[in-house]
Amino acid sequence: MAPSLLSERTSRLYLVVAAVVTVVAWQFRYGQLAMYPFTLLATYAHEMGHGLTAMLVGADFMRLEMQPDGSGVAHWSGSVGRIARGLIAAGGLVGPSVAGAVLLVISKNHKRAKWILMALGVAMLVTLVVWARGLFAPVFILAAAAVVLGTARLFPDRGAPLLLQLIGVQMCIAVFRDVGYMFSDSAGPGKLSDSAAMADALFLPYWFWGALTATFSFAVLATGVYVATRSKRVQEDVR
Repeated sequence: MAPSLLSERTSRLYLVVAAVVTVVAWQFRYGQLAMYPFTLLATYAHEMGHGLTAMLVGADFMRLEMQPDGSGVAHWSGSVGRIARGLIAAGGLVGPSVAGAVLLVISKNHKRAKWILMALGVAMLVTLVVWARGLFAPVFILAAAAVVLGTARLFPDRGAPLLLQLIGVQMCIAVFRDVGYMFSDSAGPGKLSDSAAMADALFLPYWFWGALTATFSFAVLATGVYVATRSKRVQEDVR
């Protein structure tokens, strides 16, 4: 049991360290350069969170655009109420965290990880065809889907679970790509930040929603890492 327990603790430590290093690196110029592929993945997850949430509340998800500098936008339309608008704004912040935690939990089963990774790659190709517009978004999504599907096909036993866990962690912490953004009321000239959009649609100041989404994302990440790496000894004892 000791080697197994050590392995589980080590796996959990690696995931937590990966998350902390990513968050810290995103706050500095050279760190951003090193983490560039994951920055783009965070943008993709963030904008898809907005778009899919818009669809869930009855709006139309029109298109997804990304830029080489890591910025992006999800265009949606529809006449929805204040609560729905608040949920759409929140979708880009917390949606990826929830999806990432699910991927972490699923990655615990190595055999299932391969098929989930393949399903994720196919889902990326669907977003490529249906929503991706412009020049850069289709290129990035196609490249990401190729890496995901290639790993699932060529390295199904070890590569697939590891990549699935890495993607899960990155999606969980996508909200922390720019900590200052969460506690800002602006996303550029004439544009509200997501936190400010939530405050405008609902109530309470933008910094409250920034703090809430940050806390929620940390809790979701911790839960996902714990479940993905917890011991199976209890299940074995029951058997």
